[in-house]
Amino acid sequence: MSQILKEVLAANAQYAANFGDKASLPMPPGRHFAILTCMDARLDPAKFAGFAEGDAHVIRNAGGRASDDAIRSLVISYKLLGTREWFVVHHVDCGMLTFTGDILNRLLSENLNAATIDENGWKNTGQPGGGSNEGKFFNWLEFSDLSESVIEDVTRIRNHPLVPTDIAVYGYIFDVKSGSLIEVPKATEIGKVS
Repeated sequence: MSQILKEVLAANAQYAANFGDKASLPMPPGRHFAILTCMDARLDPAKFAGFAEGDAHVIRNAGGRASDDAIRSLVISYKLLGTREWFVVHHVDCGMLTFTGDILNRLLSENLNAATIDENGWKNTGQPGGGSNEGKFFNWLEFSDLSESVIEDVTRIRNHPLVPTDIAVYGYIFDVKSGSLIEVPKATEIGKVS
C-alpha cells in the first residue's frame, strides 16, 4: 500500500467518524449554483467562493474549460438539480497556458512518461519509445489568452442549445497569488440573463 493511499484512507476514516448530520444533506445543492473551474490543486472552490458541503456543484477539468462533458454536467445540474447561476472560473499561472496540442501530441507520441518543463519548454523524461499517437484525436482545449478563454467558455455555454437563457453565467479569473476572484466583464455581459 502506498503512503498516499494510507494517508487518504486514514483521513477518510477520521472524516467518516465525524460525518454527523451531513448524511441528511439533500441531493440538490442548497444554494442553487455551480462552478466550472480548473483541476489545479491550488484552487479550493469552497474556500474562494464561501460554501460548504451541500451548497453548490463543482465541475473541474484541466483549464476549467466548457468541454462537452462540462456542459453535460451543467445541464444535469440545472435540469435535474435546480441550479440557477453558474460561474466559469479560470486562473492565473494555469498549466494550460504552457503548451499547445502539437507539443502535447509530440510528447505523447515519444513516450508515456511524465514530462518536465524548464526555460526551454516541455521535455520528456525516460527513454524514447512506448508512446502513442492517440493524442491527435483529442481537442486539448489549451489556450494562450486567459481572459479570452473565459469569454470563449461563457459564450459557448450561453449559446448552447440545452442551456436556457434564464440561467446567469459569470466569468472570473482566480488569482493564485492573492486569492482574489477577478471578473471578466465581457464574459459576464455575455452570460447575463436575457
